[in-house]
Amino acid sequence: MFYSFLQFWVRLLFSVVFRFRALGRENVPVDGGVILAANHQSYLDPPLVGVGLDRPVHFMARKSLFEHNFLFTRLIRSLNAYPVERDRGDIAAIRETLRRLEKGAAVLVFPEATRTYTGEIGALKPGVFMMAARAAVPVVPTVIDGAFEAWPRSRLLPRPKQIAVIFGKPLLPADFNGDPRAMAEACQAAFASLQAAVRSHR
Repeated sequence: MFYSFLQFWVRLLFSVVFRFRALGRENVPVDGGVILAANHQSYLDPPLVGVGLDRPVHFMARKSLFEHNFLFTRLIRSLNAYPVERDRGDIAAIRETLRRLEKGAAVLVFPEATRTYTGEIGALKPGVFMMAARAAVPVVPTVIDGAFEAWPRSRLLPRPKQIAVIFGKPLLPADFNGDPRAMAEACQAAFASLQAAVRSHR
């Protein structure tokens, strides 16, 4: 109930401040396990994807966010976030992701592994797609556009800029014989076409 309450008000806030739009929502399964593989432009990205869908979204977030402020930790855990140690094979986080996928969750992950420095979409790491193959769940390429302009690494606070999220057609592990690198390449190509599509709607 708290998730839905906060989702409503944050969606309203983003609509006013960022003229937020969510496109391609019909491409996201309404239930069942699914990975939302998104580019990473700013700290705004998790709530942007979360308010772009009606179903709850679970968030893999860097471990340091859970270590400093008790109230903030309680908040993000109540919003379905769980920790991962970046730049290393965090077996506990992988197991937790697989557990949530098996229970039918929509899990947001960032295959670039870190926020962009330039606004460009970087190379995608294959680990996300290995988990998709292991859990036999679809991957929905998800492009966030405008969040870098609103809140780049160089700014302390965000500023009003138009932001959109677009969800692409699901990638099914079976269509790639479970090959995570082939899925990563397909997702990278999907990111490029989705970014071009969302910018054509500006």
